[in-house]
Amino acid sequence: MFLLDRILPFIFGYIRPFIKWFLHAFTRLSELQRICYGARAGASRTSQVERSLTLSKTPQIRRLVLDLDEAAPYVDNRELMEFAPRAARVVMQAKRIKSNVHPDFARLFGSCVTSIWGYRRLMHQVEQLRAERYDSDNLDHEHKLLRLWQLLMPDTPLTGRVSKQWQDIGFQGDDPKTDFRGMGMLGLENLLYFATAYNDAAKHVLLHSLHPTLGYTYAIVGINLTSMAFNLVKTGAAKTHFYNQVVQHKQDFSTVEDFHKLYCYLFFEFDRFWMESDPRNIMDFREIYQAFEITKLEALHNENTIFKTNLVVESV
Repeated sequence: MFLLDRILPFIFGYIRPFIKWFLHAFTRLSELQRICYGARAGASRTSQVERSLTLSKTPQIRRLVLDLDEAAPYVDNRELMEFAPRAARVVMQAKRIKSNVHPDFARLFGSCVTSIWGYRRLMHQVEQLRAERYDSDNLDHEHKLLRLWQLLMPDTPLTGRVSKQWQDIGFQGDDPKTDFRGMGMLGLENLLYFATAYNDAAKHVLLHSLHPTLGYTYAIVGINLTSMAFNLVKTGAAKTHFYNQVVQHKQDFSTVEDFHKLYCYLFFEFDRFWMESDPRNIMDFREIYQAFEITKLEALHNENTIFKTNLVVESV
């Protein structure tokens, strides 16, 4: 099986030009046109467009991809939106696609371009947050940490910045800053977003984490789920979700808020998965965590998958 996995890409790369030539001769359409006209909007179309652009041997398109890759991490929203018409012009010129004959191509192709490089920008943005270390001398960092406590424990005043009370919401010791070392500010931003945007759901999950026999360390598990969400984005596994989300929600591109929502979905669903797994104790965490991750990776192999953050609880 391993040998087959290594041979198939080589075979595909060898015969791909012949397949493209045959289909172009038969349909009189370029590969990108066939994808944009024939594939379903969302992950199916966008992933195929991305693959076609990445594998293209046309010099103008290869240069375009490199230029957009270099620019994407640093552009603002307005500049990102300019990627689509620029890419459409280059491709239509290189592939001799006439706008009067194919008036829909630029729009269909452009939406894929914006989604593709919006995702690549998002990868950079979440990496920047992950690389930002929690700094107890940074007033903004401290304010966010204290706000997390207030949202999760509104009826219990915090007796001090360094306190054993932090263990009540699942930190390991008296000072939570040490728990953010792996995921940096991304871990705190995720926890805070969940507690802010889905407060009832967050407190519902916190309540489960305090169960006398099925409980777990809420904040530490939450930071582990930040790591899961980060890796799904970094490896590209999450593209299925984000490419479909852009289409379903009629967005132009994915944002950091969309990443936070993915995290909230994972936390809420992990809590359900944990409770249904009926663990013996917290020592079962790694096994259950890995099983949960596998279910999400398998779901993302389906090009129609989109994780919906409809986090509704009847009571807290």
